[in-house]
Amino acid sequence: MWGPNVSFGSPAYLFLLLVVPLVVFWYLRRHRAATTDIRFSTLEAFASVKPTLKETLRHVPFALRMLAIVVLVIALARPQSTSRGENVYTEGIDIALLLDISGSMLAEDFQPNRIQAAKEVALKFVDGRTHDRIGLVVFAGQSFTQCPMTLDYRVLKNLLRQVKPGMVEDGTAIGMAIAQGVNRLKDSKAKSRVMILLTDGVNNRGEIDPVTAAQIAQTYDLRIYTIGVGTIGEAPYPVQTPWGVRYQNVPVDVDEKTLQKIAELTGGQYFRATSNRALQQIYEEIDELEKTRIEVTTYRSVAELFYPWAALGLALLLAEFLLRGTYLRKGP
Repeated sequence: MWGPNVSFGSPAYLFLLLVVPLVVFWYLRRHRAATTDIRFSTLEAFASVKPTLKETLRHVPFALRMLAIVVLVIALARPQSTSRGENVYTEGIDIALLLDISGSMLAEDFQPNRIQAAKEVALKFVDGRTHDRIGLVVFAGQSFTQCPMTLDYRVLKNLLRQVKPGMVEDGTAIGMAIAQGVNRLKDSKAKSRVMILLTDGVNNRGEIDPVTAAQIAQTYDLRIYTIGVGTIGEAPYPVQTPWGVRYQNVPVDVDEKTLQKIAELTGGQYFRATSNRALQQIYEEIDELEKTRIEVTTYRSVAELFYPWAALGLALLLAEFLLRGTYLRKGP
């Protein structure tokens, strides 16, 4: 429970330990005042009288209580184990995820559908990163930042789970999504800055053409990996009717030529995903391509150690209570 790298999260509580010697002093004074002195000319008559076990243990409950107070005060001060390091080499880049949330992403050529499959793979991708700042841009007829660049992956994943078609007007504004990604990354100081653009359609909305947006990204040395989502041919799409949900096959129309051009301009790569497994493999490949060694000068991790101290303090109080209530109980 103790070591060379232990500190306290709330050290002010340690001042409570000053009360312990005062209580001990008061206890000894009270015990001495309760003792009556009787004078004898000789003590030979008492030489053979030995104190009972109960008399020997009469101060043990008080000692247990004092020890319990000391231990519980230490627990209140929150002892913590800290570890530090320097010059640790690790992976780290800035990544903007650009996710299409247009209505066509509800097509069910992926399980359970395109948007859910894309979210699940993106969540696994985030789980595989450690020191990378990641942001999330979503787009349909418009684009907006769902999560700014962050290292708080818990918040990022919660916001990613909330994404669904219908959050903005329908359409596919690929150029606007890239422009939004440029705004997220252009001021970054990271050695590697990338976008992962996932879409299942053709740009049909927005004021910025996708290739023009890619050229802007190129001027900032931003790399874009593009992913076209959808099977070859047709895909089942759910349609709401007065008789419930019906499915109709719709053509899969991925603008592969434009996506390839975007990737080429920025030094990225284009991928076509036709299944859940293929999409997972694409993210794994991008993950390997984009691992850049950077030097983290310092790190500090903290582990709370007060739990065993609190448990020990409660155990000491329980031992005192049992002794006072059983073997050392006063009275008949």
